[in-house]
Amino acid sequence: MKQNKITLLIIATFLVVGLLSCSKEQLDINDNPNAATDSTMEFKYILPSAQNNTARIVLRSWSWLQNYLGYWARSGTYAPNIQEETYDITTSFQTGIWSSIYDNLMDYQLMQISARKSNAGFYDGIARVMKAHNFAILVDIYNNVPYSQALNGTVYPTPKYDNAVDIYVDLVKQLDTAQALISAADLSESGPNGSLSTYDVMYGDDDLSVTQSNWLKFSNTLKLRILTKFMNGGLEYNSSGSVGSPQTIAPGINLAAEFNKIDSTNYGFITEDAAVQPGYGPDRGSPFYNSYIAGNTGVPTTNSIYYKANAFSIGKDANNPGIYEYLSDLRSLLMYEAPASGIDKGVEYGALPTTDNAASKLTGIGYGFAASDESPAILFTAAESYFLQAECMNRGFLTGDAQGAMESGIVASYITTGQFYIENAGFTAADFEGFAYDYIANNSGGFDPNGDPLPDNPAVHYTATELDADGAVGGLFTIMSQKWLALNGFAPFEVWSDYRRIDFSSSRGIKHFQYGGKSIDFAGIDFPVGPAISKSPSNTKNEIPSRLLYPESEYQFNAQNVGAQPSLGSYPFARIFWDAN
Repeated sequence: MKQNKITLLIIATFLVVGLLSCSKEQLDINDNPNAATDSTMEFKYILPSAQNNTARIVLRSWSWLQNYLGYWARSGTYAPNIQEETYDITTSFQTGIWSSIYDNLMDYQLMQISARKSNAGFYDGIARVMKAHNFAILVDIYNNVPYSQALNGTVYPTPKYDNAVDIYVDLVKQLDTAQALISAADLSESGPNGSLSTYDVMYGDDDLSVTQSNWLKFSNTLKLRILTKFMNGGLEYNSSGSVGSPQTIAPGINLAAEFNKIDSTNYGFITEDAAVQPGYGPDRGSPFYNSYIAGNTGVPTTNSIYYKANAFSIGKDANNPGIYEYLSDLRSLLMYEAPASGIDKGVEYGALPTTDNAASKLTGIGYGFAASDESPAILFTAAESYFLQAECMNRGFLTGDAQGAMESGIVASYITTGQFYIENAGFTAADFEGFAYDYIANNSGGFDPNGDPLPDNPAVHYTATELDADGAVGGLFTIMSQKWLALNGFAPFEVWSDYRRIDFSSSRGIKHFQYGGKSIDFAGIDFPVGPAISKSPSNTKNEIPSRLLYPESEYQFNAQNVGAQPSLGSYPFARIFWDAN
């Protein structure tokens, strides 16, 4: 793929006040976009701005989930965040997510309107794909949200809330339409889509057939992410660790039919990270790097001092290893950066500030997420693509080798997190592929707290031949364990979804990698349950929230519609529609 370089100085951020929409009442939101728009907002100029804004949302909005899920924690240099660390979140908590996603949706809406006027079907398709990406995140966080009346405030200044299931069903339809538009697009250089080679900062290539193929793969992979949410999340124990008998027909959608459609199109799925690169550099740094590592001048950011390694992931000391150390997982050296002492030390989430857990003594956020200020912004990792495929294969919805797909996910994760060493220390992608297969083959010499080797650790091995006394198994348990390890920093919002939708409970008494009352099973290994619930002295909860509350702005400016939502809409432990647990 050709790397696009669009000077970020010309990238505008389109901030649109209010929730805008089209005139139709039904959920098919894209057939007749009719919102008024500035004629100067030409689709090709909107695209790089919109993609950059999506990158900022994906990479800079989830530090609180990094904390909740056991990856990061507040350092003792800062005072406690009482609202977050007690799980007593309110309508003022993380409100920027709502506004930034709707603002970004408006970017794509304006691009789609302009593209349709110019018969630029490829741009139209891209807009639909990215709107599906963003709306899915909104549903996963809030459940019911404005959709059919969203994105045209001149017509619907106070848009209604649509049922989350109906939105999700329509997102799948939108992706089908997007694929049809993209596959039928005019790819001539002089045609309306010819400018994609320059302005598409994710997949633009001089050969637009390459761009086309990549967008079809990306849309298919996004469809997988959505369809897995429809699957029955519960597991019944069986010796192979597979799901047993999930319901085939989820509310409003026929999963078997949708997967047959995926098979018939034969577009495939992404095998490389989907990343935005509009020309990041010293003057306009990569979003993750500039937020959590260093600013444009190279000075460490405030976030790099505030957020440190969670003790669950990296361990409190040599006698209390974190899960990465417990599994002898090389990625801990990539995702985390040891303090000046050279000795890794994590902090328990919610711990009171003390001299012992001051930022300077703790392991920080590493370069595995962004090697430099020039690093591309990864929107969707290849690792997640493989783990989604592995889950769908394990559950019987996709044909293929679930174990092989899972192992490909581990390899992809190692290569992605190893970019700093690949770019700066003489390593190659092949080296990190080898490290990954060593980890798969023998868990890199992993051991349990008693010093006993774990040559067939089911947290790593899809097919476990040495089951422990608790009856540990591999299969789907192992896929989800490895997904947790790989999406650290890249997609914690998806790990949060796994926490909510997957139930690994068993009558066999399997030890759980437990989130309070819910769990992802690290396949029965003898490791303390976690991620640990907040240690805040003010915390009385034993599980993390299942959703965010609608922002205060909605209660101020869209009171009637937000007020019509079920009372559980104001309860942070209420379930999203796909949460069967």
